[in-house]
Amino acid sequence: MKAIGWYVEEYGIAQVSANLTNIVETPVHVVFDEAVKSAHNRGLRVTGSELVGLIPKKCLLDAGKYFLEKQQLSSGQSDEELIHIAVKSLGLDDLKPFNPQEKIIEYKLESQGQSLTDLTIRDFTNLTASDAPAPGGGSIAALSGALGASLGAMVANLSIGRKGLEAKWKFYSDWANAGQVLKEKLLFYINEDTAAFNKVMDAFRLPKATEEEKALRKATIQQANKYAALIPFQVMETAYQGFDLLETMAKEGNPNSITDAGVGALCIHTAIEGAGLNVLINTGGIEDEAFNTDLKAKVANLRSLSTQRKNEILAFVEGKI
Repeated sequence: MKAIGWYVEEYGIAQVSANLTNIVETPVHVVFDEAVKSAHNRGLRVTGSELVGLIPKKCLLDAGKYFLEKQQLSSGQSDEELIHIAVKSLGLDDLKPFNPQEKIIEYKLESQGQSLTDLTIRDFTNLTASDAPAPGGGSIAALSGALGASLGAMVANLSIGRKGLEAKWKFYSDWANAGQVLKEKLLFYINEDTAAFNKVMDAFRLPKATEEEKALRKATIQQANKYAALIPFQVMETAYQGFDLLETMAKEGNPNSITDAGVGALCIHTAIEGAGLNVLINTGGIEDEAFNTDLKAKVANLRSLSTQRKNEILAFVEGKI
């Protein structure tokens, strides 16, 4: 960190201006807290802070988690909530409004087009119900998994501070974080499944006037079909991790939310079954038999394991209600 301080007559305050050259070793929230301590030792207080330029999203996510855990609260929150906590805790909106879309690097670099996950629930379902070929079953499967992971994170968060469970706040916070990570991965696959479908469509539109063009077109189609099969398989693998979260929350979480854990398990199972169907239909256009045989075997195994885990969790839930 490189920093300098001076007194600003216009505002009647002292200002510390810092350039952070290694945000992993010296995060933004650590610098802020040290400034707070320094001010306190002089009988003063820090009123806020200002960001000049852009900032990596991770800096604000880490800051949000840091300030929540200082209060022994769950840091397993959405990116949006963590950023909100960071902005308020760092006082980034003290001098003027802080717009994450304009100040966070990743948000500035995102394409101007609206992704599926940016749509409202009504718009998303309307688009799904239209004659547009995407989003389809693959995206819906990923959405089901994201909802299941979200329910697991919710139960974890609702368990923090509950009478008799106060000492386990970090345990629940860690599980809530795990749920948030799974949710974000599965939200990514909502868009990626549609992108994979579009790759297949683009491949079929390639020219085929010459033998060279035909060969290139065929190879591109095969590559696109493999990708379109692998994306829903990755949905299956990612969603399956949600069973550990939901089983733990069903058994150790807030008992008043046990049915939420059960519904989450059903969502995870739906994601795995639905994504599995999409894997299988996409293998129909793949000529690589060894690839198909291996992938189908993995799909069958995950579907079987999913059924077993889902039944076990539901049996436990129903035995408690």
